[in-house]
Amino acid sequence: MSQGKNGLTYADAGVDIDAGNALVDRIKPAAKRTARSGVMAGLGGFGALFDLKDAGYKDPILVAATDGVGTKLRIAIDTGNVDTIGIDLVAMCVNDLVCQGAEPLLFLDYFATGKLELDSATRIINGIAAGCEQSGCALIGGETAEMPGMYSEGDFDLAGFAVGAMERGADLPVDVKAGDVLLGLGSNGVHSNGYSLVRKLVEVSGLGWDATCPWDDSQTLGAALLAPTRLYVKQVLEAIRAGGVHALAHITGGGLTENLPRVLPEDLGATIDLSSWDLPPVFKWLAATGGMEEAEILKTFNCGIGMILVVAEEEAEALTKVLEAAGETVTKLGAITEAPGVAYEGSLL
Repeated sequence: MSQGKNGLTYADAGVDIDAGNALVDRIKPAAKRTARSGVMAGLGGFGALFDLKDAGYKDPILVAATDGVGTKLRIAIDTGNVDTIGIDLVAMCVNDLVCQGAEPLLFLDYFATGKLELDSATRIINGIAAGCEQSGCALIGGETAEMPGMYSEGDFDLAGFAVGAMERGADLPVDVKAGDVLLGLGSNGVHSNGYSLVRKLVEVSGLGWDATCPWDDSQTLGAALLAPTRLYVKQVLEAIRAGGVHALAHITGGGLTENLPRVLPEDLGATIDLSSWDLPPVFKWLAATGGMEEAEILKTFNCGIGMILVVAEEEAEALTKVLEAAGETVTKLGAITEAPGVAYEGSLL
């Protein structure tokens, strides 16, 4: 092979293939911890193999979901606290996927950065693996893209792709009718939506990420706002198997106002009693800092409710017990009505 005149290498252009290989070696133990029935081949190949029959499916329908973390990444990058942002990535995908009635089976990630920093990348992907473990799906592959000139120093981006399955005929929503009860599952913070506004409100407040959190003096503001999105998969699947679940709505971008109608028939609506739960302190602070109206926070944030189950009225009590036994905080929010649209009673603020 002839020698080039200037001897330039790919590393001279800013791409370190050796670092990429080292990252794969570092994350193999984390990926191995997520292994489950059905996994045939994972990291290292050109593609990942999964056996649906080995996973227990007889007549499966595949369900796929993809998402990112949004500008919450900016806080993680600015604070250097990247250990849980991978959990957010997984949650945004699998919490959507389970709303179709599917069990998440496998997950792939896309991690792009200007310069691969091994320690930081390892922490990020370990977080992704942790999210997969918590939701029962396998981290089966992914892509690490080192792209100098595309990202500023220290910046990175994440995307995730989840694939799940369900037996034919088990898809949700199904049989939603007037009188069905709405059960809300508690969130643990802002999750991963509305962060462009969150960051604007923090700017308005004059506080930095390292300032003491205004609603929790045991931690910094940055740490509080990086609380990872809750994973509802195992708990919700248990409720589905118990029977009586007609629909699920993951409360993400668009808040309560936009997400619940997505799972309702066009001729039905819902009534939600806003006084049935307490607005968590983080949302009270955000609303007060921005002088926000109630309608605005309801269509921007989850407001303390991360997932809504639409359930048969006669099964509501039993399903509440199932969910509480699985560790959920369950609130009876309201009911499905014959009048289209979401109507609110009471007040959060």
